[in-house]
Amino acid sequence: VSSHRALLLPLRPRPQADAPLPPRLDQAQTLRRAAASAASDPAPAFRSVTAFAPATVANLGPGFDFLGCAVADASLSLGDTVTATLDPSLPAGAVAISCITSPSRPRLADRLSRDPLRNCAGIAAVAALRALGVRSHGVSLSLTKGLPLGSGLGSSAASAAAAAKAVDALFGSLLPRDGLVLAGLESEKAVSGFHADNIAPAILGGFVMVRSYDPFCLVSLPCPPALRLCFVLVTPDFEAPTSKMRAALPKNIAMGHHVRNSSQAAALVAGVLQGDAALIGSAMSSDFIVEPTRAPLIPGMAAVKAAALEAGALGCTISGAGPTAVAVIEGEEKGEEVARRMIDAFLSVGKLKATATVAQLDRAGARVISTSNLE
Repeated sequence: VSSHRALLLPLRPRPQADAPLPPRLDQAQTLRRAAASAASDPAPAFRSVTAFAPATVANLGPGFDFLGCAVADASLSLGDTVTATLDPSLPAGAVAISCITSPSRPRLADRLSRDPLRNCAGIAAVAALRALGVRSHGVSLSLTKGLPLGSGLGSSAASAAAAAKAVDALFGSLLPRDGLVLAGLESEKAVSGFHADNIAPAILGGFVMVRSYDPFCLVSLPCPPALRLCFVLVTPDFEAPTSKMRAALPKNIAMGHHVRNSSQAAALVAGVLQGDAALIGSAMSSDFIVEPTRAPLIPGMAAVKAAALEAGALGCTISGAGPTAVAVIEGEEKGEEVARRMIDAFLSVGKLKATATVAQLDRAGARVISTSNLE
């Protein structure tokens, strides 16, 4: 066995105590059993596979825990990359993490565990191997982090999605769509709770709605190709752990706020389907439940939202749990000005330095970007 830590396949990741699970996961278990029976101990199709998974914007304002979309830049730097390689030095059915790098944030790699039980990519890879029924090969992973931790851009989901996609492709791309998402969801469950609004769009691309968990049901929302939707993502130098941001949520909500949020979430879905950027932006800006409780925890967030709207953005809200602020625009023409105004607001009001990226809607989701053939 190689010197780096390996995880034998039968072990299962232990979810955090504060990550509640739904009462039944019959559908998820059925999907995994079906995938395993359809491809019992499949032969590898490649020696190694490299997959990329994009950043994601979860919640989209009023769609807390059930709406999300994938975003990426032209260089594919806004996301994570995983290489899965057959490793004969490992026991059959084992997963190991051989390397973690972060070119733009060198110190970040040192914060991530190479123990597969404690790494999002490792947990998802184990789940994918189990779903595939692989029992004769060990797999090592190399993870390249393009996303910061605790940013609200789906960092853990990107690692999990890239790992699940790479492992599945390594053995012939046999898992169904939901099987891939469920493999990634095993990782999300362990680190931030049982919600698929990051992992689903990270794997499927575009806008995705989580209709239910029991039975497990995802709805991809087709967006007209002509829609030139762009996202101005402004990330302050401030970490907002998902667990802390979820703990701040209200335990009870007024019926009026529930009705208003439901109508705004429905409007957002309609805006996506109709290709109406103005409606998407307006609905994203109209969260009356989650944003009001989280925004005060992010220094300057209210001023940043106001600055974005004044600069011509169609809408602005918190991306996921934050602290990234996301503004939507149609086309890239206003992107630089909106980003500058948002950065200035974070600095002047929140006393935080920030960086900005103008990204496009990523319609592809997790994808294979290179392969190495069997010798």
